Amino acid sequence: MPRILLADCEQEISSFNPVSCDYSYFSIKRGEEIYRDRGLNTQMGGALSVFDAEKDVELVPTMSARGPSAGILQKKSWKKISDEMLDRIAKAAKGIDGVYFAMHGAMGAEGELDPEGYLLQEVRKIVGEKIPIVIGLDLHGIMTDRMLKHIDGVTIYHTYPHVDFADTGVRGAKMLLRIIRERLNPVIARVVIPALVRGDELITKSGCYGDILREARRLENEGKAMFAGVMIGNPFTDVPELCSQAIVVAEDGALAEKAALGFAEAFWPNRHRMQGKLIPLDAAIAQAKHMQGPVIFTDAADATSSGATGDSNAILAALMKAKYQGRVLVPIVDPPAAAMAKKAGIGAKITVELGGTLDKRFKPVKVTGTVDMLSAGHMRLETMRAPFEGGDTAVLVSGNYTIVIFSKPAYFFDRAPFLSHGRNPRDYDLIVVKSPHCEYHMFEEWAEKNFNIDAPGATSADIRSLGHTICARPMYPLDPDIGFKPKAVRYNTKRR
Repeated sequence: MPRILLADCEQEISSFNPVSCDYSYFSIKRGEEIYRDRGLNTQMGGALSVFDAEKDVELVPTMSARGPSAGILQKKSWKKISDEMLDRIAKAAKGIDGVYFAMHGAMGAEGELDPEGYLLQEVRKIVGEKIPIVIGLDLHGIMTDRMLKHIDGVTIYHTYPHVDFADTGVRGAKMLLRIIRERLNPVIARVVIPALVRGDELITKSGCYGDILREARRLENEGKAMFAGVMIGNPFTDVPELCSQAIVVAEDGALAEKAALGFAEAFWPNRHRMQGKLIPLDAAIAQAKHMQGPVIFTDAADATSSGATGDSNAILAALMKAKYQGRVLVPIVDPPAAAMAKKAGIGAKITVELGGTLDKRFKPVKVTGTVDMLSAGHMRLETMRAPFEGGDTAVLVSGNYTIVIFSKPAYFFDRAPFLSHGRNPRDYDLIVVKSPHCEYHMFEEWAEKNFNIDAPGATSADIRSLGHTICARPMYPLDPDIGFKPKAVRYNTKRR
């Protein structure tokens, strides 16, 4: 009866977010509380569906710590999370046969820029060399050398916008069981690609990045590779090993190496295409005034799901200045404004200064409106079906503007932040979406145009504007004229 230890630690950060985050940001589950993920579209939910279907598998749940995308995690909070997680793993590890660890890959903490690598290093010390460890990662994660030295297998998302959270867990759980039952010793081959990418060509259904991943899935489906894919990192997580990289897990080391090299060689010539194509804000507003709509203004530079603060008012201020007359739906994170609306109550007319509460590059804009709705900010994401919190939330109506004001960064994976507060985006002429990409049917399918706005922020698609100081150089597009000769490195060649 295989005994599988379960653990989960996930967060994505932007190093360019001026506000650090702390322990309070995290949702913590201990022991059997992890089973609450059953039926959810999460990595752990997918893994549990596999393990639950196996009559001879015994589960050992330890701890889950999942935080929303934010600024860098404070040192004390990281120590609190990592100490408890490792303590729980150490106490539960006796007699286990394998570890499934759900991760993101783009965490970052003060004093520890490779949190996932640290956790895996310490777990390896606890369980020893012979116990297989399989992890799951976001394709925006950053696989480090330290991580690779301490794992036996990995599965990574194959979709963007992401929909295969659970599927990634399913593939990881199946991989772990195969390694245990068949006593496999798979090889992991990696090729580092010195490129940071963003933009529409990363949409896996339609972009050139998706073409590469479809070839990777073919290798998996034909049974030649246990996993194959290309990670594109998170360009906003400025850490030493930030990059894109081809990863292949296979029993045949030569095949893994050859395939990883092939993916890197296919990826590199497309790096120019995989950059954000932005439109100036003033030009977008001028065009929108003459369109029937609805139109989407994508504020990817302030994407809360990528680690930004969510309190950019750049688009709101410009629309007001330009006297845009259509019905506008716009979200913003502003704890003081939400608190003022809550105190005033539904139906009250208030004047608030919106924006720039967290990220001081934005100058507050004065808005007078009526409090139309108040809530505690409870939401359930459409894609993941997981609960999410936006904190005390108010809907303020000011003329043709409907502003949803959150106290905490609200993810725009989908439409949940709007729909949970009684606002159907299709009822408006212009909708501001603080996310680089959502699933096609959520906005673009019914919109006349989606404008990818060139605005300031901690997650701007203009990668060169961000100010990287830590990642390895040279790195495209920070260094536009660089060469690349792919080199594969093998891991886990002699563990068992």
